[in-house]
Amino acid sequence: MIMIALVRKYFVKTVAILLGLLFMYASSSKMLDFENFQVQLAQSPLLSAYAGFVSYAVIISEVIITILLCINSTRRIALYASFALMVAFTTYIYLILNYSEFIPCSCGGILEKMGWQEHLIFNILVVLLAAVAIFTLSRASGYKFKNILGLVSITTVLSIGVVVIMFLGSEHIIKKENNFTRRFLNHPVVLDNKVLVLDNPDYYFAGSDDGHIYLGNRIFPQILLTVDTGLQSQQLTKVVPDNMKHQFASIKIQVFPPHYYFYDGSVPVIFKGRLGSENAKTLSLGDAFFNQLVVIDSTRFVLRTQSGNTKEFALASFDLLPQIRVKLYPNILEKQIDGVFDVDGNLTIDRSDNTLIYTYLYRNEFIVMDTNLNIDRRLNTIDTTRIAQIKITKLGDGRHKMNAPPFKVNRQSVAHRGLLFNQSDLMGKHESREEWKSAKVIDVYRTDKQEYLGSFYIYNKKESKMKDFLLTNNYCYVIMGDEVLKYRIRDNISKHYTKKGEAENLTIE
Repeated sequence: MIMIALVRKYFVKTVAILLGLLFMYASSSKMLDFENFQVQLAQSPLLSAYAGFVSYAVIISEVIITILLCINSTRRIALYASFALMVAFTTYIYLILNYSEFIPCSCGGILEKMGWQEHLIFNILVVLLAAVAIFTLSRASGYKFKNILGLVSITTVLSIGVVVIMFLGSEHIIKKENNFTRRFLNHPVVLDNKVLVLDNPDYYFAGSDDGHIYLGNRIFPQILLTVDTGLQSQQLTKVVPDNMKHQFASIKIQVFPPHYYFYDGSVPVIFKGRLGSENAKTLSLGDAFFNQLVVIDSTRFVLRTQSGNTKEFALASFDLLPQIRVKLYPNILEKQIDGVFDVDGNLTIDRSDNTLIYTYLYRNEFIVMDTNLNIDRRLNTIDTTRIAQIKITKLGDGRHKMNAPPFKVNRQSVAHRGLLFNQSDLMGKHESREEWKSAKVIDVYRTDKQEYLGSFYIYNKKESKMKDFLLTNNYCYVIMGDEVLKYRIRDNISKHYTKKGEAENLTIE
């Protein structure tokens, strides 16, 4: 009996010491690299939305439990707390391995030294050890076996339940009601070895088709560069409009196969030419001034223009066929401050189903429309900037001038197969500053409903940063400095493509 009593006494103490050392090591390692711990928690597919709270709660819990384990009078409750915490950790790892869309990086502490499977086994052993210590100490204190079993069972259920509820809640918050916590997808794009070196760094993407991508040039605006999708061959066309006597200020090229459109909204003029031909004929002259244009088909366009009455930006349809060619839609872009800078943004089109998307530059909203400019829905990006953070001065001639550096939210958007790929200029919660110094971030959203799918980095190449990007079914093309880089799009993005519309790149590129 004495021997059994001694075994019980020293067994419980030994387990308490081991658990105390475990939690002391785990909490101290997290505190020493707290920023990284929060960053990794934010990437967890189970706890992303609660990374801030959980990061503090776990460390505080581990420290308190460590202290309570060292005191005889609180050891029993500390063992229950240890058991509950380890059950929660074990449940978390089990859900990661079996129900997560991807396996994230480790979260600090001992986990960094083990694989997920090994850590699951380790946790189960610790849970069993803590349970035996609870039974041993409780029986020695006169508690009935049935009561101990009941309390251990309740603790187990509660711990599992909390983790499961957090998992379900986090998924809803991250995808539907995100509080600006990015979840970075697991290697969604992979850099291809093939690189195209350009003759200067001033190119931009003008469009694509089944076998080619097309580039215009800001400094040499008459250049249209045709490149095959494998980045192996290129052909340069010098566009020759039928009238070059206009006072051009901002010429751009847009490709909508089998034609290209050469235009300057400040003139205003639109030329049209056939791909492969240098000759471009005047399609429209003097019909409407504009600062953005999207080609719908050979006779229809959508413009971003300026109202003659209010001087505010507005979207407009432009059709070459009817007598009334231009129709203004002044209520689509919603004024907050001046109706000019506060509604500034990027107009793009998803060719798979002819969906138009306007993404505001200075606030967290994008508008989804059909080609007749009927609004389907207004959706939000994951940052929290609902009101444009800009300061405007109105000049005597009615023009507006921005008198402070703008707080830019969304820099550029590309729509493809029901998804919006948005280059954001804002760093989210629990993100690494080092990553932001070395990369640009692209957030991915669905356009048929409010849902954020995830984010990925496009890393700088030496001192060069991403300046423009283009999406096809299989690839993401990026202009970086004087190079075009090619990234293969993996299934964790392409599986979200809508199936309607087979507009482009359905052959193997």
